[in-house]
Amino acid sequence: MDDDVIMLRRAGEPDARAAAEVWLRSFAAALPGVRRAHADDEVRAWFAYVVVPELETWVAEAGGGEIVGVLALSEGELEQLYLAPEARGQGLGDRFVALAKERRPAGLDLWTFQVNAPARRFYERHGFVVAELTDGARNEEKEPDLRYVWRP
Repeated sequence: MDDDVIMLRRAGEPDARAAAEVWLRSFAAALPGVRRAHADDEVRAWFAYVVVPELETWVAEAGGGEIVGVLALSEGELEQLYLAPEARGQGLGDRFVALAKERRPAGLDLWTFQVNAPARRFYERHGFVVAELTDGARNEEKEPDLRYVWRP
């Protein structure tokens, strides 16, 4: 998958299902030991009725029209950043983080699971620093997590 042919664009209603599929595939590949709190159809509905219409959601579209990444931003939080497994390691995550910082120049917070070492390395490489560690009691998966912050 060539980075040059992947376009980042705002997601629209027709993208919700494909974005949810990226999320489902990415979660399964990156976090096989983490219990998912919602069934696949609930995740698809969440993308259709919450993520795409209510958040600033972007997708990465490959040359053939396939959605291979999703980024969702709220006011000051990077809510979602998931890549299709085959799209990892090609700079697409870097492009999404650059876009997020451009869209939220005052700074960003995000949460990730403590067991997700690749995500932690990725965010730290992009200047995010750990601000809070939790035991997971406040998230639906009940998985220890951490909050990162980036301030320019």
